[in-house]
Amino acid sequence: MSSRPGDTQGTPAAAPGAEIAVRLDGVTKRFGPAIALDRAWLKIARGEFMTLLGPSGCGKTTLLNLVAGFLAPDEGEIFIDGAVVTDVPAFARQTGIVFQNYALFPHMSVTNNVAYGLKARGVGKDEIRRRVAEILAMMKLTGFEDRKPRQLSGGQQQRVALARALVIEPKVLLLDEPFSALDKNLRGSMQVEVKEIQRRLGVTTIFVTHDQSEALSLSDRIAVMSSGRICQIDTPEALYRRPADRFVASFIGDGSLLRATLDQTHADGAIVSIGPTKIGVPAGPLAGTAAGSSVDLFVRPQHLHLAAGADTAFVGKVAATIYQGDHVDLYVDAPDAASGRLMMRLAARDASRIPDVGLAVAIGISSDDAVAFPAEA
Repeated sequence: MSSRPGDTQGTPAAAPGAEIAVRLDGVTKRFGPAIALDRAWLKIARGEFMTLLGPSGCGKTTLLNLVAGFLAPDEGEIFIDGAVVTDVPAFARQTGIVFQNYALFPHMSVTNNVAYGLKARGVGKDEIRRRVAEILAMMKLTGFEDRKPRQLSGGQQQRVALARALVIEPKVLLLDEPFSALDKNLRGSMQVEVKEIQRRLGVTTIFVTHDQSEALSLSDRIAVMSSGRICQIDTPEALYRRPADRFVASFIGDGSLLRATLDQTHADGAIVSIGPTKIGVPAGPLAGTAAGSSVDLFVRPQHLHLAAGADTAFVGKVAATIYQGDHVDLYVDAPDAASGRLMMRLAARDASRIPDVGLAVAIGISSDDAVAFPAEA
């Protein structure tokens, strides 16, 4: 589902009254017969950190390249700060970009890499010297001015690339999976640094990733994409708690799919049941579904628990247990309740209660944040 004018897919647009820094109106991009981006409508507020999230090939990098000016749309218009830039070349759009591989000039020093964009714009030498020194200090690169990229760590190279993008004072900062080449610990620390710098400078940012944990931790809002379309745009919390369709529900966070029955719908929501357990869910995704119909219920691992007696929704057999430090993921086969293997997440401190592989278990469901959709045929 792709948003259209006045249609935010049941999710909030940019904050009311916010100045819009980037706008896409019905933008489509084709590569031969393949549609890489299909009628994308998007508004990004000034100073907002917007993430484009989705699997490989979903269109997120195509959208980023269209905003940057590296690609031209086949249909629709692109605006930056209210001005149409659809036919404006990349160098004139006042955007800064950090590529996945950083794209630093290997023969240039840190200083010359960072100053490159300013020199290309004809900025005076004294102004270049001042701005480069300021951004290198902000990026914790003071003392590295004369080093070449090969003499830097991965994190330092990323800081140079970010400094080069920011020193030109862009209207929009574009980040194309900039953390993918870093190890886990460095990736986490760089995420924090980038978020702090973005907040300090107030620069509008479009960030591309397929890593949902990055998206959830960094973003003001997230546009979830699939097959060239924007499925849902919302805050991280709202996407996690109230996905608009089954793709978003399955893509954002871990979850399990259970077979349930729709008992009733009412003004405030709907009630579905699994065995004796009644679960409240949003009514919107079930519009037009008759009471008594089968539905697919998405629940998070932490909302399944070991149960007993009347608290039991269904029973299953433990297939595997995976220790994860502060929690244990318990995989359960329950053919009467689900066609696939279920995952439960139990606190590691309850290790003495975790059943062995092969044992039968009774499972209960907490109703928080569950969402249901009409059952697929």
